[in-house]
Amino acid sequence: MTTETTPATRTAIVTGGSRGIGRRVATRLAADGYAVVINYASNTEEAEAAVREVEATGGRAVAVRADVADEVAVAALFDTAEQAYGGIDVVVHAAARMPLAPLAELDLDALDALHRTNIRGTFVVDQQAVRRLRPGGAIVNFSSSVVGLAFPGYSAYAASKGAVEAMTLVLARELRGRDVTVNAVAPGPTDTDLLRANSEERIRQLAAQPPLERLGTPDDIAEVVAFLASPAGHWVNGQVLRANGGII
Repeated sequence: MTTETTPATRTAIVTGGSRGIGRRVATRLAADGYAVVINYASNTEEAEAAVREVEATGGRAVAVRADVADEVAVAALFDTAEQAYGGIDVVVHAAARMPLAPLAELDLDALDALHRTNIRGTFVVDQQAVRRLRPGGAIVNFSSSVVGLAFPGYSAYAASKGAVEAMTLVLARELRGRDVTVNAVAPGPTDTDLLRANSEERIRQLAAQPPLERLGTPDDIAEVVAFLASPAGHWVNGQVLRANGGII
């Protein structure tokens, strides 16, 4: 007589997963067989649409509203993932704010809100991930190529993403012996609704910068995240991957 065991469900939490790059990451991980917990800040309609998109292709997903900087709400987000699917294997932290203005002109309230979401939010989400991820798991934070490109108007945003990179590199070393990887993906200009708010001339300028002479797409970034989350990417650890088509 033989006894068959059912493999545990592989589960991913994607913050900022209702729109843009985060949504494409959620659907891409679902295509790899992950049950996906889609975190969102306020737009319930978009979050529910993202869940339906996953389910339409046979995947499993649930949407959970939570402010990523609120430690109680984030703990509840992780509780939901564990209760729904039995555990957590991948955490992708894509939620962020991006107010743009020259340093001399940026409203300090906007700066404080940006820091709360981008820096404290990363810290809070990663803290829960460290406490809960199963062996073989992966944390993928989101930085930005503007940290190195230094576009005017991006001082606050770039500074916050520099902090994300620092946290990522330190955390990877703090998890020695845990069999959990920690990396950051740093997209370049990517064709999202946020970028399309720029002028056509600015979009053309951004698209011309990479040697590949086009904007990135959410699919481009989602493929990088899926690799880092997969067993194939598990030897990549403590790195910042600048997924920007070759912009120097």
